[in-house]
Amino acid sequence: MKILHISAQKPFGTGSGTVFTALIRAFAARGHAQAAVAGVTEGDAVSLPEGVRFYPVCFESEALPFPVAGMSDEMPYRSTRYRDMTPEMVARFRAAFLAVIRRAVEELDPDLILCHHLYLLTAAVRQAFPDRRVYGICHNTDLRQMEKHALEREAIRQGIRGLDRVLVLKEEQTGPIAAIYGVPRERMRLVGVGYDREIFRPLGGRASDGMARIVFAGKIAEKKGVMSLLRSLARMQADPARTQALLAGGAGNEAEYALARELAAASPIPVQFLGPLPQRELAAVYSRCDVFVLPSYSEGVPLTLLEALACGARAVVSDLPGLRAWMDTFAPGADVRYVPLPAMDRVDEPLPGTLPAFEERLALALDEAVAAGPVCPADLSRATWDGVAERILS
Repeated sequence: MKILHISAQKPFGTGSGTVFTALIRAFAARGHAQAAVAGVTEGDAVSLPEGVRFYPVCFESEALPFPVAGMSDEMPYRSTRYRDMTPEMVARFRAAFLAVIRRAVEELDPDLILCHHLYLLTAAVRQAFPDRRVYGICHNTDLRQMEKHALEREAIRQGIRGLDRVLVLKEEQTGPIAAIYGVPRERMRLVGVGYDREIFRPLGGRASDGMARIVFAGKIAEKKGVMSLLRSLARMQADPARTQALLAGGAGNEAEYALARELAAASPIPVQFLGPLPQRELAAVYSRCDVFVLPSYSEGVPLTLLEALACGARAVVSDLPGLRAWMDTFAPGADVRYVPLPAMDRVDEPLPGTLPAFEERLALALDEAVAAGPVCPADLSRATWDGVAERILS
């Protein structure tokens, strides 16, 4: 089969970027011919399997004189918020991508066009290639964009409704997709996510020095729950002299990163900022930590959770809609503590008055995880990229 992969943003640095490249590698291992289109900035290094032709769409260029459009309002690299795009910017965006995609389609003649995010570019691709088989993958950030503002809303809804298949990471996404876009349930398929088993595995680095290490990985941002995490450290009962928190990831924005630094400096438990890490370095960090924590207010299926579990850590995570059921199906037996979310004002914005109680619950769960005995390994055999690729093709 010949498959063309399309993403409006960079094929690295985010969860959806990881899915984009991981699926290309999984399909390459199965012998499929492939090409990829993605938004980049000049000088970006894109690593894809041998034989996969890459068609870049360059932002901060004459054709697109603004940073890459990001599906999250805070990206780990310089980006443009969709809500801030003018009609002229949207027109340039469509024209630049469709010119490159038409060339890729002509040269590859794909049997399947696989688009990431149920948003502006995927809708444009559906409309531009009505006779091609086009699938769209929901990453949850697309739902947030549709709920937050009205940029090209009707054009997006019309395009997404016309997709041959909508692929979901978890069952919980099907209701919002039906409500927002009008896609019938029979055209949706649950495919899940996977992790790289060669990279993320126990590496034997867990120290026996009596120090309990807690690790977070992701954007250092309010919506990832980082500020609540840092405040919860002061509520923990664990011995500060024998507990350490590690934060791996780049800034969501500079103001929030500065606030995180201030909260970390005031924490009785020492906090170390590791910055963005390549996957192999992140696997080494997971392997020497006892507890992985993700107090995010909104997610699809967090890849970092699977990766940390695969390295032998236990986990404390927000009780995100649909996550517990997904884990029971694809990672049964995982040592995970779920913390009920604060009351939400909007899709990823908690009511401030409910944060203290959330942070108290988070601290309690972290204390329990730190004090728990040996980790029982999870069965992650179903959470593989090869399995996701098979479910997409079937």
